[in-house]
Amino acid sequence: MASRIEDYALLGDCETAALVSREGSIDWLCWPRFDSDACFAALLGTPEHGRWLIAPADAEARITRRYRGDTLILETDFETADGAVTVIDFMPPRDQASDVVRIVVGRRGRVVMRTELVIRFGYGCAVPWVTRLEDGTLRAIAGPDMLHLRTPVELCGRNLTTVGDFTVEAGERVPFVLTYAPSCDPMPDPVDAEQALGDTERFWQDWIGRCKYDGPWSEAVRRSLVTLKALTYSPTGGIVAAATASLPEQLGGIRNWDYRFCWLRDSTFTLQALMNAGYYDEANAWRGWLLRATAGRPEQLQIMYGLAGERRLMEWEADWLPGYEGARPVRIGNAASTQLQLDVYGELMDALHQARRGGLGANDTGWQLQRSLLAHLETVWDQPDEGIWETRGGRQRFTFSKVMAWVAVDRAIKSAEQFAMDGPVERWKDLRRRIHQDVCANGYDREMGSFVQSYGSKLVDASLLLLPVVGFLPAHDPRIAGTVAAVERQLLKDGFVKRYDTGRVEDGLPPGEGSFLACSFWLVDAFVLQGRRDEATALFERLLALRNDLGLLSEEYDAQAGRLVGNFPQAFSHIALINSAINLSRNAQAAKQRANGEGGGA
Repeated sequence: MASRIEDYALLGDCETAALVSREGSIDWLCWPRFDSDACFAALLGTPEHGRWLIAPADAEARITRRYRGDTLILETDFETADGAVTVIDFMPPRDQASDVVRIVVGRRGRVVMRTELVIRFGYGCAVPWVTRLEDGTLRAIAGPDMLHLRTPVELCGRNLTTVGDFTVEAGERVPFVLTYAPSCDPMPDPVDAEQALGDTERFWQDWIGRCKYDGPWSEAVRRSLVTLKALTYSPTGGIVAAATASLPEQLGGIRNWDYRFCWLRDSTFTLQALMNAGYYDEANAWRGWLLRATAGRPEQLQIMYGLAGERRLMEWEADWLPGYEGARPVRIGNAASTQLQLDVYGELMDALHQARRGGLGANDTGWQLQRSLLAHLETVWDQPDEGIWETRGGRQRFTFSKVMAWVAVDRAIKSAEQFAMDGPVERWKDLRRRIHQDVCANGYDREMGSFVQSYGSKLVDASLLLLPVVGFLPAHDPRIAGTVAAVERQLLKDGFVKRYDTGRVEDGLPPGEGSFLACSFWLVDAFVLQGRRDEATALFERLLALRNDLGLLSEEYDAQAGRLVGNFPQAFSHIALINSAINLSRNAQAAKQRANGEGGGA
């Protein structure tokens, strides 16, 4: 039986990541980048699709685990009748190659251990040719991919699996180092496991030492920041939405997507979280990624890109994998990358404006890109689109998309006025007024007293909670109060917020999914802006309680099953956690910053 999603820990080296189960099995690992073919795909299949287990032979061992302080060094304690060991797992900062290091430490008595290494490339389908080199190194090659395993433990091959039994006594330390390299390259130099451990600990301690948040939820914020850093592809500054592909939003369902790409939807939230926590270098790197990825013809703007700004993210199905707990199909790539989502124009314009306001400096090339984007948006803002939630049931005139078109124009005006950027400001002001009037006339239902998901609808979606946050209307406006109340009535289920009602909205998929955690954090922010601090704090604390024992969150939560669902760990959930913590502890600072004043249509 597969481990629960919340039973996994994250390892990472800021270029790729691995998931380790509570039982000591690495079940998901992509080499050498987040979006590369996974060597270990047991998470979406079976052990035969690739994994690496190190655990006591005694299946009844008692297990506890933790991260070492504010790092990504995982320590898993195994207690047996004969003794106790700790398995230390980590990925050192990238040097020549990408490494996974595992050190088995004897703490008490004498424990019999076993290791099982199932190497598969190509999402679990390619069996490599394995040989033993003269120095004892195990080498596995299949096409362009190569792995080396170095350890003093005697290993042997059995049924296409590398296995080994060994005993660890108190005081002993037994290292394993698994290294990836292209098969055409020379074998990477050996890694000293103990030195790598020290280097990795210093790296994370130095990084988290720059954190400027010192509020009441500092532990949760620091863990979320470390997670966000781990999901950053350091060569480009891009931040992946999650480390995994095709973990289901509904257990046993078909809402299974690849999230190992970078979404423009997350732009401003990410920038704010990083800058407010003191990480200006990372914020600047994220802005750099945004400018490079979106450069080009404005009508070709995509909703997401690859780690280096790649545009072809073609979706296909790995039909040999049964999927997590049978959730199929297993999708690799993401067809939503070709959708029209007008909200991303506002997200990008807002992010670049907030970067200027936050002190990241002006960028003349960026401003020319912004002007070009706005010129195109003037011609298409009133068109239907697929919307922020990437529905596959046909285009509609989504209210939030129109609001974000207003945001795009509003931020252009503010950039021109506050930073002496050139542009046709009077024409932009007229366009801003017209969009605002259109949304208030067609996206607001007077009978409901609420803004609605799309023009003419009687339903709401959680993105409407962001209207005061982006400055479209102030939080005390009766129309916003009515919208928040409507979201509470329609979408607040079992204490958490759904994105929208999948049973009543035609989105091209069968109904059913968990509560979207970022949306629940948005309700926290709405409560703060409305002065409902007790309710905001209570909801925030409920959300914190959903984190696993290591402080990690996935995309959604299935309240009926009491389980995390969706891709894991999810950057958007952790970004929302950071921003809500700042809003609660600093008088709605993040929300007010983004709104840039209370906004309006003038």
